[in-house]
Amino acid sequence: MIFLLQHFAINLLSVFSADTFNEVSHFMGTFWVIQYLMQPVLIFGVIFHFVMGFVLEIKNNKARNISYAKNNGAANSTWMSRNMIWSGAAILAFMGLHFYDFWFPEINTKYIVGDMSGQLANGEFRYFEELQHKFVDLWRVVLYVIAFVFLALHLLHGFSSAFQSVGANNKYTKGLKGFGKAYAIIIPLGFIFIALFHHLNH
Repeated sequence: MIFLLQHFAINLLSVFSADTFNEVSHFMGTFWVIQYLMQPVLIFGVIFHFVMGFVLEIKNNKARNISYAKNNGAANSTWMSRNMIWSGAAILAFMGLHFYDFWFPEINTKYIVGDMSGQLANGEFRYFEELQHKFVDLWRVVLYVIAFVFLALHLLHGFSSAFQSVGANNKYTKGLKGFGKAYAIIIPLGFIFIALFHHLNH
């Protein structure tokens, strides 16, 4: 969730200042602590989260060995909690597209081509231009918007569930749930705004 917030803050800069977005993006893409320490930990964490999510879903399904005459899942759980596996799968598919759009080309440019300058032929940084170029096609914007809706649904349950899983039920629980709901709505909406902004202003 910290990564999402940081990612959103940096991308939001592209709405207000191309130069600032370029400078921050270049720093994030070349600073060794981020590239060689934080990025591998983040990638491992994401993979671990998805793998354990699917493992948990399989175990839960195997544990339901009693067939009920009528099972009303909505009676004691939300739609989000019952469909975390599907919202997670949608986010995983989106990450494949996002990696194809941005991460793989970045890795290719820096470590295969060997260009660490982050610059275009005219000497300007390439990050803003590459970002805008990706949102020219409407179909890609639509996919991004759908993915962020699924992200909101996933976060709406996931945030409060995470604190419940570690037994963090105390006087701050209500406030944390309120913060979690606000985060789960505002951050994905912000990403949607950025995608639409660049599509309409390319």
